[in-house]
Amino acid sequence: MNLLLVEDSERLRDNVARGLRAEGFTVDVACDGVEATGYLAGFGYDFVILDLGLPRLDGFGVLGALPAGGERPRVLVLSARDQVHDRIEALNAGADDYLVKPFAFEEVLARLHALARRPAEVQADVLEHAGVRLDAQARRVTANRGMLQLTPREFALLELLLRHRGRVFTRAAILERIAGSGSEASDRSIEVVVFSLRRKLVDAGCEGLIENRRGAGYLIP
Repeated sequence: MNLLLVEDSERLRDNVARGLRAEGFTVDVACDGVEATGYLAGFGYDFVILDLGLPRLDGFGVLGALPAGGERPRVLVLSARDQVHDRIEALNAGADDYLVKPFAFEEVLARLHALARRPAEVQADVLEHAGVRLDAQARRVTANRGMLQLTPREFALLELLLRHRGRVFTRAAILERIAGSGSEASDRSIEVVVFSLRRKLVDAGCEGLIENRRGAGYLIP
């Protein structure tokens, strides 16, 4: 099984990688979040072991860079942050499991094997809600049975919010998802994309589909 280990502590990174390879895992290592997103963009992994306190881009940024649809790796967070709200935030951001440092290597293995036994999440090709129908395979959106002409970023934003209905995404998290970690765009540009998408939805009779939670982000409830 292929695994990406993201940890800025060289000693811990080397020890865990060595143990995982001895157990038969194929392991790539990254020492910061930017390097991790590069690996994730170029290679497919079964698992990601992720620290949260990373340089350049933290673990939440890496979680935000994971694809919204299709196959995605199972993510086990290893973090020294031991508060309940830290665990909740990471799980809500897309992590599959959370283990607090210091930890026993045997428990890391047990958590990975448990994640491997979970049934894979089936990603629907067609998403429908409140008169909007998005076909991810055909890259087509209709609203009240009328075709919507969306830009690639508008389409990606709508798919993200429909696929994760009820979940709030910050501008930074949306930017990571729809533009990629290498984009030079500002997260302020997300406001432009949201405004444009909302206008097209309103023109199609779907007013109020995307909500703005002040100080938090955007969602489709």
